[in-house]
Amino acid sequence: MELGQRIKEARLEKGMSQRELCGTMITRNMLSLIEHGSAHPSMDTLRYLAQQLGKPISYFLDEDVPSPNQARILEARRLPGEQAILALQNYQAPDPVFDPEYYLIAALRFMEMAQQALDDGRRPMAVRFLEQAGRAGEHTPYYTPELELRRLVLCHRANAEPPEELVDLLPDMEPALMLQAHAALETNQHDRCGALLDAVENRDGFWYFLRGEVYLAKKEYAPAAEHFLKAEDWNGPQVYSRLEECYRELGDFEKAYYYIRKSLTTG
Repeated sequence: MELGQRIKEARLEKGMSQRELCGTMITRNMLSLIEHGSAHPSMDTLRYLAQQLGKPISYFLDEDVPSPNQARILEARRLPGEQAILALQNYQAPDPVFDPEYYLIAALRFMEMAQQALDDGRRPMAVRFLEQAGRAGEHTPYYTPELELRRLVLCHRANAEPPEELVDLLPDMEPALMLQAHAALETNQHDRCGALLDAVENRDGFWYFLRGEVYLAKKEYAPAAEHFLKAEDWNGPQVYSRLEECYRELGDFEKAYYYIRKSLTTG
């Protein structure tokens, strides 16, 4: 049954005239066009009609009456990044059928675009995309804590502050941030590794070792040595060779020799 027929049938079932159903919301002419299938109501109008007719809005939006947004959602599902956002440009909100998926797709695609912008060195654009992803995520129940963690990691990579209400979540995310930092170091993404480490508040020996590795990779030997010294209790044998290299490059051969000997006696 067509949407207009459903509305007319529900109106007659309730014993209402067109004038009574219209109220001050729509004109009788518009209602007549809707009932004859010559016009489609907006979601606000449909919500009003459903309320007046004592029917849930889902009564008018079953599988025989697809949402006008269905084609846009189906297209956006298969498209990447900016192409998906463009496909959703004419999305008609609110739509109780597709709104949750619409906002989820938007959040995911904006994060993809932020990732690409960061890879291309366009940090201001990445920050803007991440803000849009966060706003979209607020409107869908499908936006999980894991997705928000992914967004926050990208925020830190872009040197952007996360929203204030999420700052308290960071301690719970620190193990994941450490894993991300370690992975970044393994793939020689030293700036990213440093940004992730700087987002961690609870700093143990492993943290100081990773931070030292970043400084060492950048040939910043003095801060590297400072951090490796704080990691010595965490894993001395692994740290000693790094300290030997740092002090050798700094010209402090006495300390370099000291850590060579320590490495040999504990190796």
